[in-house]
Amino acid sequence: MPVNYQIHLDKPTRPFPHYWELCVGSCHATTILREDVRQQLRNAHRDCGFQYLRFHGLFDDDMSVVIKPRMGLGELEISFFNIDSIFDFLLDTGMKPFVELGFMPEAFASGTQTCFHYKGNVTPPTDYDQWSDFICQFGKHLIDRYGREEVSQWFFEVWNEPNLNFFFAGTRDEYFKLYQTTALALKSVDPCFRVGGPATSVNAWIPPFRAFCEQNHLPLDFISTHHYPSDDPLSTFGMNDGTAAAFQMPSMEELSKMPKEEMEKAIRKFFNRENNNPRDILFQMTSKAKQEAGDYPLYYTEWNGSKEFDTSYQAAFVAQTIAYNEGLVEGYSFWTVSDIFEEMGLKGAPFKNEFGIQNNYGIPKPVYRVFQTLHEAGDQRLDVQGSHPNAEVLALTDGRKATIIVYNHDIERRTVQPEEIRLTLSGKISSIRKAVIDEENCNPKATWEAMGSPKYPTKAQLDTIRQASRLVYQTVETTADTQQLEFTAQPESVTIFEVCYR
Repeated sequence: MPVNYQIHLDKPTRPFPHYWELCVGSCHATTILREDVRQQLRNAHRDCGFQYLRFHGLFDDDMSVVIKPRMGLGELEISFFNIDSIFDFLLDTGMKPFVELGFMPEAFASGTQTCFHYKGNVTPPTDYDQWSDFICQFGKHLIDRYGREEVSQWFFEVWNEPNLNFFFAGTRDEYFKLYQTTALALKSVDPCFRVGGPATSVNAWIPPFRAFCEQNHLPLDFISTHHYPSDDPLSTFGMNDGTAAAFQMPSMEELSKMPKEEMEKAIRKFFNRENNNPRDILFQMTSKAKQEAGDYPLYYTEWNGSKEFDTSYQAAFVAQTIAYNEGLVEGYSFWTVSDIFEEMGLKGAPFKNEFGIQNNYGIPKPVYRVFQTLHEAGDQRLDVQGSHPNAEVLALTDGRKATIIVYNHDIERRTVQPEEIRLTLSGKISSIRKAVIDEENCNPKATWEAMGSPKYPTKAQLDTIRQASRLVYQTVETTADTQQLEFTAQPESVTIFEVCYR
């Protein structure tokens, strides 16, 4: 039996703001000095509508912001030149920065612990007064260079995932002190700075962070956090039955003491652990975070899937997530815009299961085409009658055409199967066209694999792979104002219908 859905194109709609377009993530600051990354950002802004950019490592030593004197002679030098280059580029492109304040310049750092290939220092400052003075200098520079009216439209988020020892070698109280110092410093320069946190993973610390700010009368303009569908331990957040303790990644100190083979085994176990979360886990987590944020605007400054970043699986996952999280967030920043991504070093292969929506060469992945389709769709949501556990429908309209997105998705591909779909449309239909994202369509990775998976494709090969990334639309014959469309939704596929009105 087919799965039946009905859509009345002329019935009342409800607003569907494009909350996922507010921001997108990029790796770390120095990569945005590269022209190829800049071109990918221009493309994503143009095609997908992303308005702000967030990234790590603004103050890292590879950005040359705080420069120690040579051979210990002289004084520290502060240079915002590279930061200006990035911010100037974003504004010229039509975007704005969502400023992540971190990591710690070595000259200010209380320790030597770093994260990732690019060695961002994750320790608190040795001298909080010195850090405050630095943040004041930074804030004054921004106002002087870009003007109060412009800077008042930016966001300033203190640190990244301080609840993880990997990203912050301090306690929760030390993060709260860092937030307090940073927020007060920015506001002392100008109250126009919008500042928030706690920028945690797994939706953590929101109630205690709010309480700390409110009890100490600290500035707090927004709440920010992160999540992924494989996040654990969800039992501590009331998201599952809590009958089994989640496997925890060993601390950095524990890992450093392990023999290499044991360390690698522990890391593999963590990243390959079974995901028992429900299909709508991100919706559940977002709903809870929304309640905890109260009247504060809620921004997810990182989200993504948990596997198969290069395939149609990711496209179906994104369509489902965006359909579910309607009305829960002010902004939802996808991580990331590009596979030029240096957390573990920049790997050379064109498809390497990295987080980006474009590969190293700027070739759009299937998920890019979903973001592009959503951007070009309207901001009014049509009611859809019908239901199915995995194969669902998101229908949007701009008053002139409807964009109907059918996705067949289950987390980790657990129960997803091919589904026969019968979609009945009624209204003043002028024309219909259809495009598909699945294993056979809009699959640049498969084209690359058919070439023998060359690590360094030639220009001609790249042109062929890029052609395979396109959405190919075919005209659907229309005969009446009530149109019945029957098709098979393959596992982890997205089927798109563009319906124009008379």
